[in-house]
Amino acid sequence: MAYVTVPKDLSNVKTKVFLNLTKRQICCFAPAVLIGVPLFFLLKEYNTSMAALCMILVMLPFFLLAMYERNGQPLEVIARQMIESKFLRPRERPYQTNNFYSALENQSKLEKEVRQIVKYGTKTKTDRKR
Repeated sequence: MAYVTVPKDLSNVKTKVFLNLTKRQICCFAPAVLIGVPLFFLLKEYNTSMAALCMILVMLPFFLLAMYERNGQPLEVIARQMIESKFLRPRERPYQTNNFYSALENQSKLEKEVRQIVKYGTKTKTDRKR
């Protein structure tokens, strides 16, 4: 009797489109083949092993984009997060709180100033000292 393993979490299962490849893999492999194979044939005249190495180096980013996945996230998401954390965002993120007491203190100062303006006209305490 045939035995087929069924994953417990079906959300991780990806739909296969053609030759047991997903749409993402097909969309990434196609440019890799369209760029890598002609490059190999152009460089094959000089040195075959060097042409094969150049072809591999040119095609490798496309294969990584198609195949690499970590914690359900593709390579470009992981790369963007790493770039943001290393270069774009500050290293230290100081803990900042909203001090409720200082907000009340500022509010009371403003209220006192408004009362003084209403009581003495447009002159405030600092204007009266002059």
